[in-house]
Amino acid sequence: MHMVENVTTQFVRQSRNILGDNLVGIYLHGSAVMGCFHEKKSDIDLLVVVNADIANAIKRQYMDMVVELNKYAPQKGIEVSIVRKDVFRPFLYPTPFELHFSIAHLQWYQESPADYIAKMHGLDKDLAAHITVIWHRGRCLCGENIRDVFEEPDKAFYFDSIWSDIANAEEEIMRSPVYMILNLCRVLAYKKEGLILSKKEGGNWGIDHIPPQYHSLLSAALKEYASGKPAQWEESSARGYAAYMIGQIDNQYSPTGLLTPESYL
Repeated sequence: MHMVENVTTQFVRQSRNILGDNLVGIYLHGSAVMGCFHEKKSDIDLLVVVNADIANAIKRQYMDMVVELNKYAPQKGIEVSIVRKDVFRPFLYPTPFELHFSIAHLQWYQESPADYIAKMHGLDKDLAAHITVIWHRGRCLCGENIRDVFEEPDKAFYFDSIWSDIANAEEEIMRSPVYMILNLCRVLAYKKEGLILSKKEGGNWGIDHIPPQYHSLLSAALKEYASGKPAQWEESSARGYAAYMIGQIDNQYSPTGLLTPESYL
């Protein structure tokens, strides 16, 4: 966590310098606040809130700062979205954003910064999940308090946001087995009990709540998640697990009142 503190301290200082009075606050979410940060497997998840639109010249200055600071971040880098404060009360879904960066977009920005600045804005369903985590477990790094900026996103919006990550689990599980195995658990934990969990917490919850035939799969995913050492995955077992979990998520009555994604889209 020493790396997180160093990077976020610089991030806050430079964000204040670039954004000035337009900056409302900066909020940390993801693994860094959920007790499962791993330098080789985690990114640093940040949400920056501003009062008003940002000029392209300021966006360019800001992106240059983020890309430079990203050199000192963990392997998966910094992930940050800039969002206007007025989209939170009432909460708009999908949520408009002013600018976004993750390491997946680094090459695009480095090769075509003007194109990146012109196009990297729009709507993002993932922000409902990020803001829900901030509401329940996030950390304010600077600026206005969490409860003063955000209202908790509607539970249906949060579920739709996390559902989109696992909806095609049977087809995708072999491409990202650890991510998908653990994510399925945390989505089911939310659908069944309304819990906001990390991937690690989701896997531990799964061992306590799903049939024993899947426990070895969950244990292997948790071990790889913690150590970074790749496990061997048997395709039929992984796909069988995904099919079972999707069926449970689809059919699970939820104390939050959620039914299926289609019921509120």
